Amino acid sequence: MFLWIIVGTLAGCGSVSLPPAGEMRPPGTAPAADAAALPPALTQGKSRWQPVRWADLPGFAQDPPHEAWNAWLKSCERPGPVFARLCPEIRLLAIGSAEEQRNWMMQRLQPYRLEPLQGPQEGLLTGYYEPMLEASRLPTVHYAVPLYRPPATLGSRRPWYSRQEIETAPEARAALRGREIGYLADPLDALMLQIQGSGRLRITEPDGSQRVVRLAYAASNDQPYRSVGNWLLQQGAVRDASWPGIKAWAAQNPRRINELLWSNPRTVFFREEPLSEFDAAFGPRGAQGVPLTPGRSIAVDKDAIPYGTPVWLVSSGPVADLHRLVLAQDTGNAIVGTLRADYFTGWGADAGELAGRLRQPLRLWVLWPK
Repeated sequence: MFLWIIVGTLAGCGSVSLPPAGEMRPPGTAPAADAAALPPALTQGKSRWQPVRWADLPGFAQDPPHEAWNAWLKSCERPGPVFARLCPEIRLLAIGSAEEQRNWMMQRLQPYRLEPLQGPQEGLLTGYYEPMLEASRLPTVHYAVPLYRPPATLGSRRPWYSRQEIETAPEARAALRGREIGYLADPLDALMLQIQGSGRLRITEPDGSQRVVRLAYAASNDQPYRSVGNWLLQQGAVRDASWPGIKAWAAQNPRRINELLWSNPRTVFFREEPLSEFDAAFGPRGAQGVPLTPGRSIAVDKDAIPYGTPVWLVSSGPVADLHRLVLAQDTGNAIVGTLRADYFTGWGADAGELAGRLRQPLRLWVLWPK
């Protein structure tokens, strides 16, 4: 038999006891709780949550839940009201075995399959990451593409100036003068950084010293987001609209780069944050307000899945085969709809390669407290 876990004061939680996890059983064997009557379906925004058995979750018994527990602990730093009451138990189970964690989920949570109320039934998974880029604090011949803090006049008009106007209109250029954080060498890297929403810069200071800082999302110009990859596809210019494919097209068509960039009127402004050795071990903060965990954090449509919700994600394709527990901790302008998610792959070149090519079918189940 599993023992009752009764623990005194821990992390300010007070006295907490977890329910028995049930008798020892082979991994993947459903406890008696999985045989109980299913609750009714729920509606969340424009999505239907259809209750299912734990046994209906593909690969649930094979995923090591402790890998996702760090992300779950992060969500418990800023939990919503629904999950706050479970956070003391989640913290205690950080030192539990995979079997204890899995059985606790079966006891405490109910899986619901996500279905759109209307519109396309096909799900889509893409990826995003935190770029690491070389930069200069001052403009040079090589580093001439500026990254900006929000202008003081940002709230004076909505939407603010488009990307093309920011580069060509005297009024927009004047409003951004003195708001430069630093400069990149490649305008496509600046666009990619804005699409990802955050990144790390190895920035050269005026005295020649270098340090690594993080740029975090601060604001946008409120213009609509337009995919440059879709623009290229509509032009018949490429067949591969992944980020590597976009950069290959740009290298072959340098005179059309502005045309490509201006097809997306949206621009993002940043704030600079120091990056300590401790902070460097975590991703940027997502929309939930907690640091993202590579491979275990996703961006979602918050009208379909509340922030902090554990989600069972299944996606198989040429780039990755994913059957895993993830946490809904972020959102994005392009992440709209019930079966739509952006998978945080981490930081650096390898994470960027995976994120740039990830575009596959998607199925999602939310794990909601009983």
